[in-house]
Amino acid sequence: MTAAEALNVENRNHPHHHHGWWWKTLLAGLGLWIITIVVTAVTGNVNLVPTLILLGSFLVPFCVVLFAIERVTGSISTLQLILAFFVGGIFGVLGASLLEADLHQSFWVYGLVGLIEEFVKVVLLVIFGWRTVPKTAKQGALLGATIGAGFAAFESAGYAFNAAITSRGIDLVSLLQTELVRAILAPVGHVLWTAILGAVIFGAAGGGRRFRWSWWILLTYACVSLLHAAWDSSGDVASFFAVLFNGEAVQELQNGALQQSTANQVEALATVLYVAGLAIVSAAGIVTLWLVLRHYHRVEAAAAVVEDAAG
Repeated sequence: MTAAEALNVENRNHPHHHHGWWWKTLLAGLGLWIITIVVTAVTGNVNLVPTLILLGSFLVPFCVVLFAIERVTGSISTLQLILAFFVGGIFGVLGASLLEADLHQSFWVYGLVGLIEEFVKVVLLVIFGWRTVPKTAKQGALLGATIGAGFAAFESAGYAFNAAITSRGIDLVSLLQTELVRAILAPVGHVLWTAILGAVIFGAAGGGRRFRWSWWILLTYACVSLLHAAWDSSGDVASFFAVLFNGEAVQELQNGALQQSTANQVEALATVLYVAGLAIVSAAGIVTLWLVLRHYHRVEAAAAVVEDAAG
């Protein structure tokens, strides 16, 4: 397939491109989530907790995929995306869990987790995208975002479950807090990292039928893993600098322990630094994805012009 043919195929709209479905689904799902919270709180029926976990964990990641589908044309089918989201998400968390089983807390653990989880998602990305034609950066970003969203959804469900189960029974407040935070952060993180990798891997194929090796793929994998590690370590880094920036906290720690007033100050500053850190890492990822897509769009368009002129 030539670059011109690939560009023409990519520009065709698919039947699954129904504009507005992402926000309609988001509003409907949010309403169902709130209703489930109210009924669970009123009745105390713990059988509704799995429903609450599934709604809260999958709603935003799935809507992110719908948002991407509406803006990316190409040959990827709805069935392929559904399989990538659910099957890719399941195998993603299973593979990452197996590879991370023997990891211990250390200075390098965040970097190792980033390398492992991005590697698992890359393998799934190649498997699900093997028959995708044409292989363009936009197609890769869409498929990567879908696999990342599935990974994020199943991972969030696990975090929500752990937050809910306590020695005192079901902690509904902790469950809801965990789901809310994870839902707010869902559009970035796993979705963004795998979208970047997908864009570069598919973009390197130049609109062809087969994947092609490029050193940019390895470099992107390293950069994305670094962003992943920076994201995961933001909490610890924020706490470290919150203590470091508070002279009283440093002295009190040297003497034994923090006083309550100082601990409150450190916690407040750590929260601010944590949010700022996530914002910086997210911005870096968004800018990277935009630059990658713009670069490959220009390359594909230029190749199509050259082939049209030659033909």
